[in-house]
Amino acid sequence: MTSAPRRADATENRARIVEAARAELTEDPDFRLNAVAQRAGVGQGTLYRHFPTRADLLAEVYRADVDELVAAAGALLEEHAPADALRAWFDRVAEYARVKRGVYAALEVATWENLSASSLGPIGDAITLLLDAGRSAGEIRDDVDARDVVILIGYLSRMDASEFDSRARHLLGIVLDGLRTRP
Repeated sequence: MTSAPRRADATENRARIVEAARAELTEDPDFRLNAVAQRAGVGQGTLYRHFPTRADLLAEVYRADVDELVAAAGALLEEHAPADALRAWFDRVAEYARVKRGVYAALEVATWENLSASSLGPIGDAITLLLDAGRSAGEIRDDVDARDVVILIGYLSRMDASEFDSRARHLLGIVLDGLRTRP
């Protein structure tokens, strides 16, 4: 049996809760659920109807960020040259990593490993799209694949919080420079 579609207000509440949780998470990985409900402008009952546990909410924040990150690859290629699209995508990766760090800190290892494993495919596909466009334009090296980039940017989720703002984008710029073709 299929479930009935969500009412428009329920869909809006869910989206506001996820956005509020993302904002709370970037400010404090140990945020309280009542702060999320308050920030989203919903009651705690509404929050718990959508997300029975803190882990459910964090997993949804993570999934939503992965979906946005993956969707951004094609959109950026429509607006920018491939290397510029990759740079803009790396800017989004930095924001994604900030949330990922908070989710990682808050979830149990087994839950985190399951989320991480399920996101690598779509993220790898987005990276491949960007790399292929860059190679076709002669801007990105031929000897690089998505797995190389995933390994290179993996450090973002392990950076010390005190260094994240000052180093994350700078280091992504270094990675991008390493991916570029040389004259």
